Amino acid sequence: MGHGRWDDNAYAAAKTFRAAKGIADFGYTASVKAQPATHWKAAPALDPLNVAFRECRDSPDHADSTPIAVLFDVTGSMGSVPRIMQGKLGKLHGLLQRKGYLADPQLMFGGIGDADSDRVPLQVGQFESDNRMDEQLRNIFLEGNGGGQKSESYELAAYFVARHVVSDAWQKRGRKGYLFIIGDELNKPRLEARHIRRIIGDDVSQDIDPVSVYRELARKWHVYFILPNQSSYFHDDAIAEHWRAILGQNFLKLDDPAAVCELIAATIGVEEQVVDLGQALVDLAEIGSVAESEAVGKALVAVGAAARPATVVPLGIDGPDDVTLS
Repeated sequence: MGHGRWDDNAYAAAKTFRAAKGIADFGYTASVKAQPATHWKAAPALDPLNVAFRECRDSPDHADSTPIAVLFDVTGSMGSVPRIMQGKLGKLHGLLQRKGYLADPQLMFGGIGDADSDRVPLQVGQFESDNRMDEQLRNIFLEGNGGGQKSESYELAAYFVARHVVSDAWQKRGRKGYLFIIGDELNKPRLEARHIRRIIGDDVSQDIDPVSVYRELARKWHVYFILPNQSSYFHDDAIAEHWRAILGQNFLKLDDPAAVCELIAATIGVEEQVVDLGQALVDLAEIGSVAESEAVGKALVAVGAAARPATVVPLGIDGPDDVTLS
């Protein structure tokens, strides 16, 4: 994985072809939902069960790889937001490279549901550098259910990234990757061992405090939670308080869900200290994303990113380097 290069023209041509043939962008979802619910399952390439590792490795094409994981909530409370995002997320790689924010970004997409009630509570793709990233994105199953308790299994996804992703960026260069979780609800109160065993396949006997999962993640990843508008709990103060307590200023509210690609790119550019926020917004406007750049500016200024690069140590995550889940 991670070979080849992103091609905007190929992306546009494929989208035009699907539209002309009446093929859904999320074709896997359409095919699965035509079956009884008892047959619903993740696409084989996105099933996390018994996956040893998802790998982000250097290659002759990409000698300075950086992992970027984008995992988004696919439950009913997110409404049409996942479909809105699909139209933009596939172009994220090109945006990062055009402005030189990262030399060799590799993207992995995934979906998050509810381990208590959903048939497909977690989906995790591969790290890609070319148009295969759009294919994996469109193969995410949009189950559209959820448990109705104002919480989803974000902590299960975080556990997978903490324990089942390896990168040359970290192992060779000590550089963190980027994890963006896009959702609108709370973590579960506990990461239950039975869910880890059933969905991921790890032999875990005790439940885990979700905060400790994010503590371990912070050693190797810049972790962000994006709350997009048009989701059910965008205006719920309890959601914002919950995520700020875990991630500090790395909790981002986004007025326009169509600007998620631009928000991720600007956040990375600022974190890498390639640009400050002002220049990042100029860059976005230059490529024709004026409205989106305004939404991005509001999301980042609101958490103080205009004052300094968005390098954040989440609350309670400044302990020793060998911290592990317990």
